[in-house]
Amino acid sequence: MRAARLTSFRQPLEVSTVPDPEPAAHGVVVRVLACGVCRSDWHAWSGSDPDVALPITPGHEYCGEVVSVGAQVARWRVGDRVIAPFILACGQCGDCAQGHQTVCADQIVPGFTCDGAFAEYIAVAHADANLSVLPETLAPEIGAALGCRVTTAWQALVGRAQLQGGEWLAVFGGGGVGVSALLLGKALGARVAVVDIDDDKLIYAKTLGADAVLNAAMCNAPEAIKDLTGGGAHVAIEALGVETTTVSALRSLRKLGRLVQIGMPTGEHAQMSLPMDVLYSGQLSIYGTRGMPSWRYPSLLSLISGGGVDLSPLVTRKISLNQVSDELAAFDTPTPPGVAVVTDFVS
Repeated sequence: MRAARLTSFRQPLEVSTVPDPEPAAHGVVVRVLACGVCRSDWHAWSGSDPDVALPITPGHEYCGEVVSVGAQVARWRVGDRVIAPFILACGQCGDCAQGHQTVCADQIVPGFTCDGAFAEYIAVAHADANLSVLPETLAPEIGAALGCRVTTAWQALVGRAQLQGGEWLAVFGGGGVGVSALLLGKALGARVAVVDIDDDKLIYAKTLGADAVLNAAMCNAPEAIKDLTGGGAHVAIEALGVETTTVSALRSLRKLGRLVQIGMPTGEHAQMSLPMDVLYSGQLSIYGTRGMPSWRYPSLLSLISGGGVDLSPLVTRKISLNQVSDELAAFDTPTPPGVAVVTDFVS
């Protein structure tokens, strides 16, 4: 099969022919229909993720069609259209039994701890515990975009912050996960303010229904949000993994507000200095989040299938395997609005 391989950090991926994967006894092999290009892939490409050992095939936002099934798999058959979370849990440990699959100690993460989906085929471990049906009505490029950005935002809003209709949601970072939080927040009935320093992303957010957009380079964003909302946001999402935006998100909250850290802090931002006096006096809550357990897929897919949210504006670029390297390198600077999804695995 053709695959885009990471052989040296911060260098173009090598598109080459490699052996087709074989399913584990508890796994399946999926023909990849689409795979998103995510900022998390950039962390792997840049050498910021300590779990990545070279060479490896990146790519963790994928959907596809089952082409081979392991002997112990009970739920899936050849021809099934499926989607998977990017954290593949074992499905048998205590954490998994309690529904906390994203903290499974034996988790497998395609593109980081094993070969991922910038390829024609991918082996998916623990298929019965992780895969969900990809509805026929859902285009593959949208299904792929669900794999990390949208699912992570859904878990942050519903599973962590428990966002309620009528509340104010402040989203710091207008990239893929930030836009996902905007769309889902609006679908849940919240009022949403998006903060970024890129006017193109702010204009894009406004066209997607943001109630307010703020350029943090041109104003004091936390104070502006407090003025706008009459005291501060009920929930803030940090979608970059940067100290400056995490501090601003924390300061934008009203008393008893909730901050969810979605952005992955790495490098110099792995250790942050936060205003604990603000947390203390405001009696604020801070949640970390990473991925989404597979059992939350039905609620999200039901919302999409029922017309509760239109995710099609999220995908602005369909690309080939040969174009992935350019998309990864672009994360070094502010990227264009929307996300790129690989849909061409041949050319």
